[in-house]
Amino acid sequence: MRGRSDTRLSNLIRRFSRARLLVIGDLMLDQFIWGRVERISPEAPVPVVQVSNESFHLGGAANVVHNIRALGGQVTACGVVGRDTAGRHVLTELKRIGAATAGVSVSRGTVTVCKTRIIAHNQQVVRLDREQSNHGNAALARVARFLGRHLRDFDAVVLSDYGKGVISEDLLRLLDAARARRPLRLIVDPKKPNFGHYGGLTLATPNVREAADAAGIDIHDAASLRAAAHRLLERWTAEAILITRGEQGMTLVTRHFVRNFPTVARQVFDVTGAGDTVVATCALALAAGATLDEAALLANQAAGIVVGKIGTATVNAAELRRAVRKDGMMNCKL
Repeated sequence: MRGRSDTRLSNLIRRFSRARLLVIGDLMLDQFIWGRVERISPEAPVPVVQVSNESFHLGGAANVVHNIRALGGQVTACGVVGRDTAGRHVLTELKRIGAATAGVSVSRGTVTVCKTRIIAHNQQVVRLDREQSNHGNAALARVARFLGRHLRDFDAVVLSDYGKGVISEDLLRLLDAARARRPLRLIVDPKKPNFGHYGGLTLATPNVREAADAAGIDIHDAASLRAAAHRLLERWTAEAILITRGEQGMTLVTRHFVRNFPTVARQVFDVTGAGDTVVATCALALAAGATLDEAALLANQAAGIVVGKIGTATVNAAELRRAVRKDGMMNCKL
């Protein structure tokens, strides 16, 4: 039985390359400044970081795009970046990894979200954020026009909502109208500003805190977690809720069953971007024909790999196939 299950999962991963996904959301740039600390500043009780290296990576919704490309999927990015250095970095890197950027609006009035992490001895010392949540009506109108013309071209749509202004009530109404005309696989990484506006979801992937806030239920045990998930199924008219629980793994809840997926991470170095990996893997798997169980299991495996890497990391299809062969369906409990 296990051999057949593992073969099925491996075949799904191979079909990732046929999937056509659209990622809508807050495109960001992650900057990492690497160094070492050998002394405390004489000016203030803070460490002095001697810089040795600097790197830039796709972040936010752009990291979801990166994860999809690393796993072999075809993907188009849709969102807003500024006409600034960080925006140029994002566009250049999206094109380099083979993602389509036809849905990206470049706005002179937007500051591209950039998160700068200063890291010494593999530990984050401080994070600096540059961001702006008001992109202007013209930029958002261009995003809406793109969606009106091209939604039908994709097998699944991911909403990577970081609460920075691209995902709005108006945009969600547009998607709801599109869903009324034609079935739409909609996978959402939710954020608080839009908790009251989501609807018609195939799958939502909140963490425990987000699920508790959205449901209005304090999650402190298995029963309260299930209660919160069932409330979100109703509130968001969703097929399933996948709650990510850090070191406790993930829990998938539908109207008919609950599945717990214990964590498979061997070592945890950095959880940066792990949620992006989860939503990307789920969307690819569902577009490739996976069941909700299979999508959650593959996402759990992918997250277990990516948290073992430092920085904003991705997992590739070969890594995921190896993990599936090693652990397979053993990591799913009723």
